[in-house]
Amino acid sequence: MASIARYVRFAACAWIAFVIIVSAIPASAQEPSRVDPNASAVTEQGLFQEHNRIQGRVSIPDQRSSVLIQPAGREWRHFRNVTLRWIGGIAILGMLALLIIFYLARGMVRIESGRSGRTIVRFSAFERFVHWMTATCFIILAISGLNITFGRPLLLPLINSAAFSEWSQWAKYAHNYLSFPFTLGVILIFLMWIAGNIPNKVDVEWLKRGGGMVGHDHPPAYRFNAGQKVIYWIVVIGGGLVAATGYQLMFPFYLTGIEGMQLAHIVHAVVAVLFVAVMLAHIYIGTIGMEGAFEAMGEGTVDLNWAKEHHSLWLDEQNARTGVNETRRQPSVRPAK
Repeated sequence: MASIARYVRFAACAWIAFVIIVSAIPASAQEPSRVDPNASAVTEQGLFQEHNRIQGRVSIPDQRSSVLIQPAGREWRHFRNVTLRWIGGIAILGMLALLIIFYLARGMVRIESGRSGRTIVRFSAFERFVHWMTATCFIILAISGLNITFGRPLLLPLINSAAFSEWSQWAKYAHNYLSFPFTLGVILIFLMWIAGNIPNKVDVEWLKRGGGMVGHDHPPAYRFNAGQKVIYWIVVIGGGLVAATGYQLMFPFYLTGIEGMQLAHIVHAVVAVLFVAVMLAHIYIGTIGMEGAFEAMGEGTVDLNWAKEHHSLWLDEQNARTGVNETRRQPSVRPAK
């Protein structure tokens, strides 16, 4: 019993000593190391390790504005200043190079049987208005948007900083305000032409035969061939994405925080530069790439032989429904190459 009593007294003394030692340690030493952002010797690395961001204090209600620096912001800045420029440059310049090579090799796609001198209505006045409203807004949006990405390294060295600042300010105004009619145009295009742009078996055959762009084979097609359907869905989906992400950037913090806006900018920028590249091909086909194509949106009518070669199934439907408009005469002799 005496030995047990000694052990009890020893254990009690040891516990009392432990309590005294722990109590003597300062409270700050017992807590995990924390970084005081107000300390004079605080380091940026220490703040990142503690908070994964550098954040100050603000007096406005929205505390999210107090975030000054965060690692994701650095990654976004590198994307904007380096990666995006590479993506845009390769996409746009690559498309221009391909179009030049194709034109030199193939030339303009002519109407094989020459002009008939008779025309048929291709697009109504309202359809053409919507197309040109959307196209005009797109061109201005593309130029002003590319200025944000490429203006500083490409345009600023060519003009003085005051002129570049003035141009960029007005380009930003145009980019913001013309986004609204552009979005309206995309919605109207979707509603107007959705019925004719559902893929079908005819599109598969059209693609197999190269759409008449290679050689002199002109596969049958309805009002919109497979190539035009691809453009349609790129406009609808791509236009919808740039509109949705653009409005998220125009009205910050309403739907998401900093990280969400950085992601929105990445999607907006990548889709936009790819959109521009695809539209270059669309503009090429509608102007110098194909004889008679511009008249469809320029005047609303196309030559009967053009319709026979490129949209024979649609022409059959129109002839069965309304007949051919012969009120406008065109030269029946094929222009010399």
